[in-house]
Amino acid sequence: MDDQLERVIRQQLRKAGKQFEEAKRAYSEAKTDPAGDGSGAEQYDLPTDDEGRARIVCRRHAERRAVAVDAEGRPSCFEGGHPDCEGCAEDVREGFVETW
Repeated sequence: MDDQLERVIRQQLRKAGKQFEEAKRAYSEAKTDPAGDGSGAEQYDLPTDDEGRARIVCRRHAERRAVAVDAEGRPSCFEGGHPDCEGCAEDVREGFVETW
């Protein structure tokens, strides 16, 4: 019984932590773009090529790429669930992604 209670408490704490992080991210994004009209590379202040694509260094494949970035900070090459891609998107949102 104690193991079950502990498991339920841990699950609820994880869920609350995820909700908190999502709210924090949404607040941060709303603060930087209150009208919600910014998008991609411009919104995240990334260097761009002539076509407006962000110039980033891909963590997963360790190569330079020019990619579109969506309003949620995900490059077009983003693959959900992959740790390198998740970290890259997080770095884009926080302004610490490697560029060229």
